[in-house]
Amino acid sequence: MQEILLILAIQLVYVPLMTLRTIFLVKNMRLLASIFGVLEVLINVFALSIIFSGDQNFIAMLVYALGFGLGIPLGTMIEGKLAVGYVSVTINTQEKNQELIDMLRDNGFAITTYISQGRDSDRFKYEILAKRNREKELFNLVESIEPKAFIISYEPKSFRGGFLVDRMRNKKFKLKKKTGEN
Repeated sequence: MQEILLILAIQLVYVPLMTLRTIFLVKNMRLLASIFGVLEVLINVFALSIIFSGDQNFIAMLVYALGFGLGIPLGTMIEGKLAVGYVSVTINTQEKNQELIDMLRDNGFAITTYISQGRDSDRFKYEILAKRNREKELFNLVESIEPKAFIISYEPKSFRGGFLVDRMRNKKFKLKKKTGEN
């Protein structure tokens, strides 16, 4: 019975690592993906050595598969909590809302505004690039002031230039200066 529980526990570690490795690969975070890949293979080989040592126990194989299935939602839940990366959020309103613009900027969001043409009239479009872990906060702020706004978010794979990139570069420079790195 201990062996069966060990196999389940191993799968509940292995599959979330595999999920995170895949996500890091998609987000072009190669070093983290490589580290997670090494851990993933070590854990998988260990689990398989337990299953295939001695008698090929059908229950052990079944628990291995069950642990794999349970590990997938666990891995996506962990990744959702980590919220690695950035989101590009587009907000559309029927009227220009300066209060919304000021409030978003006051809360540290870089926002670019446009006037666009909708089916029946002009629309006001706001584009924001934010850290993914602030997406819910951003949605809540918008909905508190502009409850009828149309909001859509995307995950950009890469970006260059602009306010946010400059701010990130300045933070890295200040951190290096503070720690004395070159």
